[in-house]
Amino acid sequence: MNEHQQAMDDFDDAPPPITRPWIHLETSGDVEGWIENYNRDLQRTLGRPDSMSFGPGQGQGICFNLEAGGEIYLHTTADGDVLLDVTPEAEWATPVIGAATGTAPPGGQIWPLPAYLLTQLILGLSMLIASTTIVPRHDFRTRRY
Repeated sequence: MNEHQQAMDDFDDAPPPITRPWIHLETSGDVEGWIENYNRDLQRTLGRPDSMSFGPGQGQGICFNLEAGGEIYLHTTADGDVLLDVTPEAEWATPVIGAATGTAPPGGQIWPLPAYLLTQLILGLSMLIASTTIVPRHDFRTRRY
């Protein structure tokens, strides 16, 4: 068994990520504080041997579990830009994403957004989120954007 296969097996045996209830954020200062805490939690999670990166198109980030159903996966690129993977069950939230960020929906379920829109995005989604889960690995290549 090579190292990559061993890492995959170790990852599959890892405990499931912790889901945390969401606390509604109301100001840009609230969002900035949340981003700092989230970054620390993500780095702590990624520091574990079972949470390594698996190549281009795959990213680490957070899953927003929505109150009315569905998930939105958020990943920031090395340049700080945002990728959102809006699951089909969460498509109902796309008008909110568009309104919060001032962007039109993309042709697929992946929304590429510039870094400067992260705060507005989180503020816009805040009332829709039920909980969050740190995601050590999410494949963005399987969906077109």
